Amino acid sequence: MTDVPVRWSAALRAAASDIKLHHSVFALPFAALGAALAASAGCEGLVWSRVPWVVILLCMVLARTAAMLSNRVLDAGIDARNPRTAGRAIPAGRLPVRAAVGLIGLCVLGVAAACAVLGLQRGNWWPLWLCGPVMAWLLAYPLLKRRTWLCHVWLGASLAMSVPAAALSVDPASLREPAVWWLAAMVLLWVSGFDVIYALQDVEVDRREGLFSMPARLGVLRAMDCSRAMHLLAVFCLWQAYFADSRLGLPFAFAIGIVTVLLVAEHATVHRWGTTRMAITFFTLNGVVSVVLGVAGVAGLAGLWR
Repeated sequence: MTDVPVRWSAALRAAASDIKLHHSVFALPFAALGAALAASAGCEGLVWSRVPWVVILLCMVLARTAAMLSNRVLDAGIDARNPRTAGRAIPAGRLPVRAAVGLIGLCVLGVAAACAVLGLQRGNWWPLWLCGPVMAWLLAYPLLKRRTWLCHVWLGASLAMSVPAAALSVDPASLREPAVWWLAAMVLLWVSGFDVIYALQDVEVDRREGLFSMPARLGVLRAMDCSRAMHLLAVFCLWQAYFADSRLGLPFAFAIGIVTVLLVAEHATVHRWGTTRMAITFFTLNGVVSVVLGVAGVAGLAGLWR
């Protein structure tokens, strides 16, 4: 029996390495921004004590972990036949499927427990009531790839939920704020657009496996046109959020300008080098987009720029 903890510790390490926990940076700043919008509503500045930071952080990390592991489990066979992904933990044998499913269950329970604590401490039970449908949505993404090329939009919506979900955890009434929904729409379009770019790596594999990525189904050129259109609309949504809530302030306006430049650079990089520089195109530039907007928005709402 002494080898059981060793196996589970190895499975945990394999899972953490495979799903790259640090990539939570894509959604965490937007969750912080949604919470800050709710915590500053009707106040002079941001009331930090209104935000359940620990609960938000736990739910974000656990929900993403469950979603990524669901993707790995459901796509294990496809990953094994794809040279790019054959080295992932499950097809490579470092993470047993049973262990991955167990970790998914633990993550879902962890999200529910964190939401229950929020209800007990603050009397806000909405997160607990909604965590089931939200988790079902997140876990279903791999199935969408087998049905429709709108799977990219489903993924975008999955990350976009971070904005209203975080706002809801602070104050359900904050969902009446238009800026919350404009920011959520921006995340949906931004993530959908860069997921199309990410799918460029597997066009032939997706076609062979019958998957419905935009590049595989619409062709690379049309898919990139869709990606550019979504990123253009994402910038439009950012400006709408800025005009909808003046508390975001000048830092957020400057951040929108920086994000516009970064998205142009992302598409220019793909146009020049294709998928050979995906580390820059997908991870670095989009990580900076998220952090810049999150920091600028929270700073503006906190009144730090005045």
